[in-house]
Amino acid sequence: MKLLNRSLFNSLRFKLVTGLMLIMIPMVSFLIYNNLYSIDVVRNQVAQSNSNMLNLYMGLIDTTLEDIDSYMLKFTAEESGLNILDSLPEADVDLYNLQRIWLFTELRDNATYYKALDYFFIYSPLNQDLLFAPKLTGSAYTNNDFIKEGIVALLNDEQAMKSYQYDKWSVLNLKEQNYLLHMIKAGNLYIGAGVNVDGVMDPLDFLDLGSEGRSLLVDESNRPLQDEDFFEKNKIDLSYISKTYQLSGADNNYLVMGEKSGKGEFGLVAVVPEQNILEKLPYLQRIIVLIATGSILILVIALYFLRKVVLLPINRIIVAMRKIKEGYMEARIPNKPTSNEFEMMNETFNSMVCDIQQLKIDVYEEQLINQKAELKQLQLQINPHFFLNSLNIVYYLAQEKKYELIQELSLSLIRYFRFMFRSQTDYVLLQDELNHSENYLKIQTFRFPGSFTYDITVDGELRECYIPPLIIQSFAENTIKHAINTDEPTHIAITIGRCELMPEERLRIQIHDTGRGFSEEVLQKLQQEINLMNEDGEHIGIWNVRRRLRLLYGDKASMAFYNEDGAAVEITMPLTKEMRS
Repeated sequence: MKLLNRSLFNSLRFKLVTGLMLIMIPMVSFLIYNNLYSIDVVRNQVAQSNSNMLNLYMGLIDTTLEDIDSYMLKFTAEESGLNILDSLPEADVDLYNLQRIWLFTELRDNATYYKALDYFFIYSPLNQDLLFAPKLTGSAYTNNDFIKEGIVALLNDEQAMKSYQYDKWSVLNLKEQNYLLHMIKAGNLYIGAGVNVDGVMDPLDFLDLGSEGRSLLVDESNRPLQDEDFFEKNKIDLSYISKTYQLSGADNNYLVMGEKSGKGEFGLVAVVPEQNILEKLPYLQRIIVLIATGSILILVIALYFLRKVVLLPINRIIVAMRKIKEGYMEARIPNKPTSNEFEMMNETFNSMVCDIQQLKIDVYEEQLINQKAELKQLQLQINPHFFLNSLNIVYYLAQEKKYELIQELSLSLIRYFRFMFRSQTDYVLLQDELNHSENYLKIQTFRFPGSFTYDITVDGELRECYIPPLIIQSFAENTIKHAINTDEPTHIAITIGRCELMPEERLRIQIHDTGRGFSEEVLQKLQQEINLMNEDGEHIGIWNVRRRLRLLYGDKASMAFYNEDGAAVEITMPLTKEMRS
């Protein structure tokens, strides 16, 4: 990691780009900061101005609502005829209707004194009777059936009325129109007033918020009571904090300011498009933006020119060098138009790579010859003790005149040595390797009669695949040498099958014996691939197999050692059904 960082910081590309950045970035950053600071100042000024205006208008609205509240309290206290509406009309129907007309006329006439008011109403739950008195010049004077239905529905909603706050104005949401509503309770009667939201907002039309700006009332959950489609389309959140502003909208391009009413659960909000604010920036600020933009453009052009003339030719050389370092000797620097100096460098580099490639081919061929010689030498390594033990067995069998066993042993020895000396290839059929290993194991049964048994299990289809010779026999020989104890019988199990866990086809060879297993020290060294071979040739077979697998397969072959009721070895290698060259 340290070398990578050092290489990056020491590169020509890094130094050139860093130099340009150190010159341009501070200047551009200062200009951008100055512009952003100016925008923020203007935003605060606009927000402060509009907040003061909203506070003034909110005060006027609250004063209007306060006047309506005062009238309703006075009307409730002074009108004795309310008691008649709070009783059943059967006693005196004429008196009930006469009093109803009187109260209607009284409320309708007084409604004209309150500019924002749309209607008064009185509701008698006992008689299920709504007295609706709209202002003659108000929007509710005609087509008011939906208003009446909405009021009656609200008053008959027990759940809503339980939480209704009689000391505050609330929002009555109707399908056609939204109203500010306030009710007071006199006995069993409900006396209330309704104010059209649009009528309250008329004075705010004088606010200069631009063509995309809006001023409106919101309910207690900041839901707009007017022009709801506009705010949904522009994804404007109308949450506000008094005396300050919030940025909202899909691109944060709207300033939202608001003031909460002191008379009810609603607020007055102004939404100003940021483009209207930026239009009010001084001319100098626009020049700063142009300078900053021009500086960034100059930096981009300079970097492009630098990349085209210097960095790209250097990068082509570096890419080719990296490929060659990774072993791809066919890499060349492409012949593309560039400066004379780079053309000379490219031609020289390509010529040098051709010479190195040819030299490497010559060295590689020589290494292959040496590698094949080493493989042949490893294959021909034979333990001299095996000769002596075999001759001893023949001698003792001859003493006991067991001629049939001598014949069988001799035939196994002939087949064993024929396999050892005939093969001049790196690979043999698995069937031939198994026959050879079985000959070796059969010879050992003569040496340890009654103390040694074996079995070989292999999938039939795998007998025709190719493996390096003497792989199985080497580990069988290691077991004979270290695991057999004449006091207890020892069994060797050889199992050959496919390895299903690998993405590519693999052959798995397992050799397991019932001896005492590997010692902890030997097992640890085997797992760490430490060479255990000593001057007496101990464990030469394991080293021999590991070395040959490494030469033939590289990292595609592996060996695992472990103890499981004895010693166990597991070898995996590519499954090959054709003779490899």
